[in-house]
Amino acid sequence: MELGIGMFGDLAIDPATGKPQDPKIKLQEILEEIKLADEVGLDVFGMGEHHRPDYAVSSPEIVLAAAASITKNIKLMSTVTVLSSAEPVKVYQDFSTIDLISGGRAEIGVGRGSFIESFPLFGYDLKDYDQLFEEKLDLLLNINNNEVVNWSGKLRAPLNNQTVYPRATNNGQLPIWVAVGGTPESILRAAKLGLPLILAIIGGMPEQFEHLVMFYKAEYIKHGHDVSKMQIGIHSHTFVSDEEAKCDQYFQNYAAQMNRIGASRGWPPYTKAQFNGGRSPKGALFIGEPAQVVDKILYMHELFGITRFIGHMDVGAPDHQQMMKSIELFGTKVAPEVRKALSK
Repeated sequence: MELGIGMFGDLAIDPATGKPQDPKIKLQEILEEIKLADEVGLDVFGMGEHHRPDYAVSSPEIVLAAAASITKNIKLMSTVTVLSSAEPVKVYQDFSTIDLISGGRAEIGVGRGSFIESFPLFGYDLKDYDQLFEEKLDLLLNINNNEVVNWSGKLRAPLNNQTVYPRATNNGQLPIWVAVGGTPESILRAAKLGLPLILAIIGGMPEQFEHLVMFYKAEYIKHGHDVSKMQIGIHSHTFVSDEEAKCDQYFQNYAAQMNRIGASRGWPPYTKAQFNGGRSPKGALFIGEPAQVVDKILYMHELFGITRFIGHMDVGAPDHQQMMKSIELFGTKVAPEVRKALSK
């Protein structure tokens, strides 16, 4: 099983002024954190896309390209590229360029987008939400599989004998994962296409998602795909500390971010009881001391048979030193114990 970390580039908010952190500083911190993740032997790093004032990263591919030049082994992927409001030709070109810079370490994670700011920003109509993703994924897969592209759809001009360059290192093909939040239709689409699945589990109890993973596996096999190539990932909120007090104090960061997002979605205030429930042995939050996080990752592996776990570490913008320590512990304490247990 591959182990990695992910980020959205959350900006700390000054409680006195309400203004976000300087994104220039945040981006430099993110690059230092990715470099450390590589140095401590983690397998993958994921960067998300947002178009809001409380996030520093609107273009994951730019950050990943910068990271490609300062890392040696870690895979670099988007978590996610909001494909519905993106241009598939440019997505492929950007990630194939990262792939060439990094020596074959680029991957694309695509999703429909749980945040919708990008749709009006780039001139798309939300009424086309589902069709946009379906068409653009079809085009991206066509480009990924063919140097000469012939494609037509309803929401974009057709491509007739068009070539797309540069080509990625593996015969032009990049790994493309589909990220979902639990919608059966999205899971079915990934299974029918035989694409790797990343399931975001950020609340409730992971066991509530077991039927969705079983559905993916059944449909993947039903549509004739090679079981040995099946890949399933989990993306969950994570924070590792060797001090219980710091794990408990992280509630302040976490709740602040949940409430900022929730204010626009009609969520009730996030409570300490929710936080503690998520931190419980079968909860969805991987927030705790190394041994606790090890146990929960192994539980997820037992429950779902996952091949990748990505710990989303910057929710609520913990300070840079906390992030560096969390990444260090994940790489030097959590990952070795998980690998040791799975090798038996």
